Amino acid sequence: MAKKSRKQQSAGTPATVALTAAGTAFTVHSYEHDPAHPSYGEEAAQAMGVSPERVFKTLAADVDGDLTVAVVPVAGSLDLKALAAAVGGKRAAMADPAAAERTTGYVRGGISPLGQRKKLRTVLDDSASAHATICVSAGRRGLEVELSPADLATLTDAVLAPIGRG
Repeated sequence: MAKKSRKQQSAGTPATVALTAAGTAFTVHSYEHDPAHPSYGEEAAQAMGVSPERVFKTLAADVDGDLTVAVVPVAGSLDLKALAAAVGGKRAAMADPAAAERTTGYVRGGISPLGQRKKLRTVLDDSASAHATICVSAGRRGLEVELSPADLATLTDAVLAPIGRG
């Protein structure tokens, strides 16, 4: 995996800028986003030729009134009860998309767990640990960043828990 140069950092997204500032090894993958594709995550996996089990989507949920980030494989879905339990909450529901965009600073389909406007509680599905590297959104549609799950967990202060289904 390549580290980005200072020149690339200045042209990056908040996610790639955060990775560079932390000195984390990562690789950026870009592809032409098709607005007609029904799934941002599946589109990314197909475009990059990466197994959907290694491409993770970033979802915003409301857990007992607090926005929480869930990072799960695009090959499955989020178990809201498991997410609530992972952060000691009682009830979780998908967050209002406008609130998620306002809080993270990213648009739907491009929300990254890294470099968010306001750092949110983050839970990473424990299946990530089975892979040397995983891909997550780099902060815009058509742009993914590949890094180790351990680095992602460290940079986001994520809890690892079984929150994915399927």
